[in-house]
Formats: sequence, C-alpha cells, structure tokens
Amino acid sequence: MRMNDIPFEATDWASVERTEHKGETGVAYWRTRNFGDIRVRMVEYSPGYRADHWCAKGHILLCLEGELHIELQDGRTSHLKPGMSYQVADDAEPHRSFTAAGAKLFIVD
Repeated sequence: MRMNDIPFEATDWASVERTEHKGETGVAYWRTRNFGDIRVRMVEYSPGYRADHWCAKGHILLCLEGELHIELQDGRTSHLKPGMSYQVADDAEPHRSFTAAGAKLFIVD
C-alpha cells in the first residue's frame, strides 16, 4: 500500500456519520473516512452480529473492544481480543466475522 496526497489531519471518530449495515444476524455500524484508495473505518458490531457474506477484500483490522471470531472459508478460525489484530490480502482467503457479545474495531482497507 502506498499512501500519497494525504495531508495531515486528525479524525474525531465521534463526529463521523454512522451508517448501518445489517448482517445475517445483528448489525454493524460503520464510521468511514476515505483517503484516495484507502478506506479507514471505526466499526461496531452489535451483540450477536454475524456477517452475511464471505469477504475477499484485504484488511488490516485491530480489535479495540469486545471479542471477534473470524472464520475462513477453508474452515480455519481465529479469535481476537482487545489489542489483537489480523491482516489479510485482497482475494487471498475469504473470511467472515461474528461476535457473541459485540466488538469495536479499527479497520484499514
């Protein structure tokens, strides 16, 4: 990833408009900023959230609060707690997330 033409700017995430994205169960709330081709999000998953699709987009994801379970389409799973992250390339390994208690995440993709 090469970051070009992005001037210094602080982001107050509480002031960024929140959008709602329904999952198979539960809901995700995104606060999104775009910087050229780079999307940066603060995402909150409600308790019981489960993604409604296999995602092939690459991400760098940091778990800030709660717990997040990730399942890969090949059957592998991973579990993140606050302070843990994962990274995956575009079109590398389809994955989807779920959480029983809810989670807050910082995502760059």
